[in-house]
Amino acid sequence: MVSSTAAHDSYVVTALSDITDRALHAALARFTLGLSPAAVAAAYLDWLVHLMAAPGKRLQLLDKMARKTMRLADFASQQMVHPGKAAPAIEPLPQDRRFAGEVWQHLPFNIFYQGFLLQQQWWHAATSDVRGVTRHHEEIARFGCRQILDVFAPSNFLPTNPELQQRTFETGGQNLLVGMQHLFEDWQRAISGKRPAGSEAYVVGGNVAATAGKVVFRNRLIELLQYEPVTAQVHAEPVLIVPAWIMKYYILDLSAQNSLVRYLTAQGFTVFMISWKNPVTDDRDLGLDDYRRLGVMAALDAIAAIVPERKVHAMGYCLGGTLLSIAASAMARDGDLRLKTMTLLAAQTDFTEAGELMLFIDESQIAFLEDMMWEQGFLDAKQMAGAFQMLRSNDLIWSVVLHRYLMGTREPMSDLMAWNADATRLPYRMHSEYLRGLFLANDLAEGRYLVEGRPVALTDVRVPIFAVGTSWDHVAPWRSTYKIHLLADTEVTYVLTNGGHNAGIVSEPDRAGRHHQVMTKKAEDRYVDPETWLAIAPKRDGSWWPTLAAWLASHSEGTVSPPPMGNPAAGLAALCDAPGTYVLQE
Repeated sequence: MVSSTAAHDSYVVTALSDITDRALHAALARFTLGLSPAAVAAAYLDWLVHLMAAPGKRLQLLDKMARKTMRLADFASQQMVHPGKAAPAIEPLPQDRRFAGEVWQHLPFNIFYQGFLLQQQWWHAATSDVRGVTRHHEEIARFGCRQILDVFAPSNFLPTNPELQQRTFETGGQNLLVGMQHLFEDWQRAISGKRPAGSEAYVVGGNVAATAGKVVFRNRLIELLQYEPVTAQVHAEPVLIVPAWIMKYYILDLSAQNSLVRYLTAQGFTVFMISWKNPVTDDRDLGLDDYRRLGVMAALDAIAAIVPERKVHAMGYCLGGTLLSIAASAMARDGDLRLKTMTLLAAQTDFTEAGELMLFIDESQIAFLEDMMWEQGFLDAKQMAGAFQMLRSNDLIWSVVLHRYLMGTREPMSDLMAWNADATRLPYRMHSEYLRGLFLANDLAEGRYLVEGRPVALTDVRVPIFAVGTSWDHVAPWRSTYKIHLLADTEVTYVLTNGGHNAGIVSEPDRAGRHHQVMTKKAEDRYVDPETWLAIAPKRDGSWWPTLAAWLASHSEGTVSPPPMGNPAAGLAALCDAPGTYVLQE
């Protein structure tokens, strides 16, 4: 029998070891941008060991290297004889605009970038199709090689970038001095916790998040905003918008000209919006179900008291859409019929093909993030920024380095960029449950996600669904959001719009260059795969917002007089003006 003293010692040692390991990982995470060194090392070891055991693959790579060298040599010799007329040895990818300028097409700079692209293509081949390497590890290795190569792109250095040389000559080198000033200013702002230069021009409640309304309900997690009507009559059913809490809600209420809230109210809809609290250390134990219960369900209860006996058009963006899907499934399971429709904006319900973001989701990476969150009680959005920037490193890192620090130009701040800099935090428990239950285990799509001790399934949802995907989405790829067709046994209207995860959703009607495709699948219709859908779905010019408004109107039951702002008799008196207090929390 183990003595009580021995048992106590064992407990102390276990607790101490756990604290030591977590503290070490949390400290290490500050230097690795939250990326797990073990996850990266495991991926590269898997790739390297299998490559060393594949002499045939190595022989193939040697052959590719020889062929690419010959292609580059042939291109160079053709350029010497016929400058500017030789066909390129390799074309950049459509999204790669680094070498698109005319000056890049002349010697020796065209040889520089052609050699770089051929090398990039060779490394892609070297990290692809190595027999025995797990798919996840192969993707990490390929992604990592691309990040390293991008550091050494000829566009990043003065001796090999003709555009930068031209700029330096024109300014007499002043661009480099101004770039150093920009670098120092950005560094100073970063270490002092200030937002980027120019974001001061966008004031929450002033020229962004400025649509008139009231806070009509507040609990420890949300403020519920009700926006003032602007039409004499409104559609009978109100709209509840559930934004993501990774960032603040007002991406959907930016400036007057690109506010989805303002647009919907102008179309005669009564709009409610959830504004999430920015959690602190004391909120570490808030879980994903707390967000459902204190967020979506509490908002629906309040709306029912303000607009009684009316169903609700529920709309969720990004993670808010995933939460709305969970809540709607639980409501359908329990016979709660308060929803009229459900709209999902760039929101995933199946996470098996969640794009390159899955590179940062495995057991090692999640454990590393959990240790980082365990120490402070939350995950700061700034700690996630590194991963998101690497997904689009050419646009978000190296383009900034080139233009801001080498060219000496600073891009003008926009309302969307200012919003993106207004970061939030994520509670420890919630984010761990989200990553493990949804991303890693895919519990919602596979019927294992529990609400109040019982599983929920999207197949129980019977209300019509309007789902929006964006064509260049690195966070919720459109083919992933398209999977709602497989999970819901109801009418699904799917829209694919051009743009990215944020800019594709903020798509005001007057914005130039917007277009979208839309098609409805009724509950009894047969499944159409995404590639076929892409080929046959009707194309429309312009924003998808009018398409959404028309769809909501077609699923509404006529018009009525606007409801009151809040309901004091039910304890829902207006607490303050929109945008409220939670959105102002730093």
